[in-house]
Amino acid sequence: MFQFETQLKKLKHDVLTEVAKLAKDDKLTIESIERIPYEIIQGNKAMYRCCVYKERAIVLERAKLASGYLSNGDNIDDEFVDIREDDQIIYVIEAACDRCPINKFSVTDSCRNCIAHKCREVCNFGAITYAGGRAYINQELCKECGMCKNACPYNAIAEVMRPCKKVCPTGALDINQSDRRAMIKEEVCVNCGSCMNACPFGAISDKSLIVPVAKRLKRGRKMYAIVAPAITGQFGPKISYGKIKNAIKKLGFLDMIEAACGADAVTVHESKEFLERMENGDLYMTNSCCPGFLNYIEKTMPSEVKRTSGTVSPMIATARYIKSLDKDAKVVFIGPCTAKKSEAAREALRGAVDYVLTFEELVALFSAFDVDIEKCEEEVVDDASIFGRGFGAQGGLTAAIENYIKSQGLEVSFKPVKVSGGSEIKKTMTLAKLGKLQGNFIEGMMCEGGCINGAGTIISPFKSKLTFNKINAQATKKSVISNEKLDEYKEIDLERH
Repeated sequence: MFQFETQLKKLKHDVLTEVAKLAKDDKLTIESIERIPYEIIQGNKAMYRCCVYKERAIVLERAKLASGYLSNGDNIDDEFVDIREDDQIIYVIEAACDRCPINKFSVTDSCRNCIAHKCREVCNFGAITYAGGRAYINQELCKECGMCKNACPYNAIAEVMRPCKKVCPTGALDINQSDRRAMIKEEVCVNCGSCMNACPFGAISDKSLIVPVAKRLKRGRKMYAIVAPAITGQFGPKISYGKIKNAIKKLGFLDMIEAACGADAVTVHESKEFLERMENGDLYMTNSCCPGFLNYIEKTMPSEVKRTSGTVSPMIATARYIKSLDKDAKVVFIGPCTAKKSEAAREALRGAVDYVLTFEELVALFSAFDVDIEKCEEEVVDDASIFGRGFGAQGGLTAAIENYIKSQGLEVSFKPVKVSGGSEIKKTMTLAKLGKLQGNFIEGMMCEGGCINGAGTIISPFKSKLTFNKINAQATKKSVISNEKLDEYKEIDLERH
């Protein structure tokens, strides 16, 4: 039995599992979904919320969203269960939002009512007054500039920001002023899932495609799974690639292919593209394998889109390879990333990947289909290089390109800048836009630390990274990219169009 780190992770798993069971048994109806809260929240004693009725209301909204329904609606949206370009992936579960305090700056009891009144002196908006021996902030006048906090010698002004809003890289997470619930501005959302990862109440969730996948697996349809390199850190040090492959095949997939194989092909293609761009006098180039990073550039700095790599991601490269061998196959990508769901829907890339699942959804499928990964057999998996598998962590792509440039003796100055997380990406891309970048290649990963910290992971990166590095080092002896494997990708289109 898989041990979840938090009760929130366990709750999400239980809901996804119940939905997957109903889907595989072809019993998914609005009536059956409405019974899920009573299966999961039993008895009359509340564990997390004010009452058991609210707990069940939240579970119901989560179950609807996992099933392909809009969480606050009663009618299924047939188009919702598909993936389309510009489709919103991240949603707020309204009943679950705790309506956290939204006053960013407030004066604490540490205020000494000093004579200098530095906080008031630096405020340009007249928001600070004094009464009863302490300072007060008029929230209607406050512009949240932070000058008062920086000026106070006693650190008596506290800065509080909702965790979901704090981590959003584009300011897409906003607050509904009428009821203080979180809301998402879809026009600037990059679907990275940072807010989903940060919310301690589980009030934000991603659109799930577990229903059509579970149905197809049960019916024995021809399906291939592509797994992201970050999967090796998710099940502990005793679960190897071979066991994961066997478990996925027991679900009903014909085969499991490593996205790291596509990563090897992407490394070569992107290295050559970088060389060509530098010869043409380009100032810098960015990677394009992280859809959250790519979406960020497109939505916040459109002038820099021309600097992004024209090479497809490992997911798309691997999917196109599979369909070149079997054009009738359905391809499911399994990874830690919610933004991959939006990448698969891009019109230029559409048709390569049919469905995208997160690691959370994979574990739910294991439970729904009674697959115990610990009891699965060991299969031989030794296709990708250690560099392709390294794409799962920050710096992995850079290391792969550096290795290829060196091994091929390419004459090019490669000066990478490796960044991850919204704040670092914003700072680096701003410098790049101003022509002040200290390098000529940006490896950007929207999740801090890389894919191993994706929104759809099942354990924290603090636990997964050590296992990720250890298993990848043991699982392959390929310290160089296999020429035989690259030959298989020679006829594959690796361009984003």
